[in-house]
Amino acid sequence: MMNTKKSINFALWAVNTWYNKNKLLILPSRKQKLNSDMDIRLPKRMDGHQPEVLLESKQITIIGNNGSGKSRFCSALVDELGDKAYRISALKALFPTPASAKPLAGSIDDLFNRMNEANPQVKNLADTEFDKLFYVMLNDEFRELMNFKAHKLMEEQMEFPKTKLDVTVKKWQEVFPKNKVLRENGKLMFTSEGYEDKYPLRRLSDGEKSVLYYIGAVQYAMPDAAILVDDPETFIHSSIMRTLWNVLEQMRPDCTFIYNTHDVEFASSRIDNQCVWVKEFDPDSKAWDYEVMTSSRDLDGALLDLLGSRKPVLFIEGDDKHSIDSRLYPLIFPEYTVKPLGSCNKVIETVRTFGDLQNFHQLDSRGIVDRDRRSDEEVEYLRKKNILVPNVAEIENILMLEGVIRAVARYKHRNEDIVFPKVKKRVIEMFTRELKQQALMHVRHRVKHDVELRIDMKFRNISALEEHMVELVSEINPRGMYDQLCREFHVYEDNEDYASILRVYNQKLMIGESNVATLCGYKGKDDYIRGVLNILKGGSREAGAIRAAIKACFGLEE
Repeated sequence: MMNTKKSINFALWAVNTWYNKNKLLILPSRKQKLNSDMDIRLPKRMDGHQPEVLLESKQITIIGNNGSGKSRFCSALVDELGDKAYRISALKALFPTPASAKPLAGSIDDLFNRMNEANPQVKNLADTEFDKLFYVMLNDEFRELMNFKAHKLMEEQMEFPKTKLDVTVKKWQEVFPKNKVLRENGKLMFTSEGYEDKYPLRRLSDGEKSVLYYIGAVQYAMPDAAILVDDPETFIHSSIMRTLWNVLEQMRPDCTFIYNTHDVEFASSRIDNQCVWVKEFDPDSKAWDYEVMTSSRDLDGALLDLLGSRKPVLFIEGDDKHSIDSRLYPLIFPEYTVKPLGSCNKVIETVRTFGDLQNFHQLDSRGIVDRDRRSDEEVEYLRKKNILVPNVAEIENILMLEGVIRAVARYKHRNEDIVFPKVKKRVIEMFTRELKQQALMHVRHRVKHDVELRIDMKFRNISALEEHMVELVSEINPRGMYDQLCREFHVYEDNEDYASILRVYNQKLMIGESNVATLCGYKGKDDYIRGVLNILKGGSREAGAIRAAIKACFGLEE
């Protein structure tokens, strides 16, 4: 009985000795304990002013154009942070790094090296930081289990340990719920729902490895660290990226997360974020030109997306994948950075906001919206607000301009004096058939606009509002407006005024029904649109003619 007790005591002593020797792997040495609300001093400024200090920062985003010195800025920030800095990158972690590179104190590489030094009898070899992280986590797992076993041998009460590997596996399976992690013979094996096949860690996708790496790595950051993440969007699908980093931030509320990113949507998604825009680097003085943005208005996604631009900005309607606007306008206005925003209201509001912030970003901006059924007064108002409005009703009509059709016909070796008159005749016939309906749609737009302006007045009571609304019909006079428009439209018809018809005629089927595609030698509407765009991509005389015709439509010269 005595011999058994001595054996248990010896085992406990051995485990505790090993435990105390290896716990340095988990708690890196620190010069001093950091404050939980960290103040971050940014690197040296080019203008000679004192570097900015971000007070009690929990989320910081570093953005900037390629070549602006953003990577050097982050390296200088790491130097400034000293032993507070903990830098991670899935892009670097998944690939071998030079053996001569000195690891940052407290990093995964540093923990791995000290783990090997603490166990000279067992040398682990790993080429990547990803592999090193899992060696460190398995070492941590073994240490915790040995400690648990020692206490059990002494019949002491102790909860079963929850290790960093346990947390990593649990969180990873929450991100990828259809994937399962198995532990077999000291190894991690993976499988997918509905499959019997099991595969090792190395067969995971780069995205799956990246999530595993980040979940594991943030747990090893020293207390109150500044965790600098390079390119957090790399390998990770946008559908899970925001959720992933929200979870990681919640796992380490003591730390400050600093993101070095190109993903502006991710940057604008951070809550309580302070964004640092790096503009330029002076290698001689090792100083930067940068701005710090903290308000939600400053962090508008459209602004973030354009901070690295050297060209003025042109905001347009439509989306960046499918709309004609986003494919056409960059070819017409190559001197601008073209940014699609969706609706016309978004374009108008963003141009206004961008103009208000011009002292901050120093970028000129304009917008383009379709004319639609706006009155001359509305168009003039928008143009004074830096919004370009074409002299055609909508984007499709731009491709129906006489100068565009004639240039396309020439490019396709068709007789422009035959092609354009036929298209013109067909468009006038379409307009004549729909004249009254078009006039009614214009009246509807103008009435809606006038009512919105007049109802916006202040009224002393509900009776005053009711009285005002009764009088609106006679004041606005929609019947008179309709009759006047019909007379104007008939004049366009009688005079065969093609340009004026394009200005007021909203009909998205015009390209297809006018037969312009077939007359110019194309198969159909989509083929014609692609043809115009392909001509503009070249340097032919016809490309210049198309560009000049479209710019003239905006009242601009080529």
